[in-house]
Amino acid sequence: MSTTSLDRIDIKILNELQQNASLTNVELASRVNLSPSPCLARVRTLEKLGVIDRRIALLDPAVLGIGVTAFIQIKLEKQVQTSLENFTRSIDRLAQVMECYLMTGESDYMLRVMAADIEDLEDLIVNKLSRIPGVSSIRSNLALKRISHKTVLPIDANRPVTVKACATPSRPLERSPRPRYDPTGPLLSDAPIGLDTNRPSYSVERL
Repeated sequence: MSTTSLDRIDIKILNELQQNASLTNVELASRVNLSPSPCLARVRTLEKLGVIDRRIALLDPAVLGIGVTAFIQIKLEKQVQTSLENFTRSIDRLAQVMECYLMTGESDYMLRVMAADIEDLEDLIVNKLSRIPGVSSIRSNLALKRISHKTVLPIDANRPVTVKACATPSRPLERSPRPRYDPTGPLLSDAPIGLDTNRPSYSVERL
């Protein structure tokens, strides 16, 4: 696979777009000291290489009433390929799951989730995560306060950056509409939550 080296102007373009993806091409060109045409050509090249994956809007969760952040450790009964694939498919349908990592150590997965409130978090754990086939234990930690949050990747214009060229940029996964999700059965009703002793154990701790 061929590689492409990014120069300082490329990195400046990336840093500007990471800070504000809504910049017009004219505004961006002015900030990186280029004329509009070569600036646009560079941006299109970065998109073609897959360096720029997509442009999104960052929303303020507090304004939208999404006030709970939790980190959830999940352990599977067996770490076999079918279990991993099934878990991945199930997790992708849960909009509250912001990030999911396959881990080393005691837990198999680490999730960062955001919920409207504690009741919403409990519903996610009890009625959704615990019902995914193969899940053996769930442990949650509540975040009391966000100290730092960054979306800007640390790329330095003073250091060489080499990227692997690809034919097409990666695409975000499409989430299925899910007012209420249950991977083992029909959509859940709005009935009160009830704990089932046959389901995997779970605990919630404050950080």
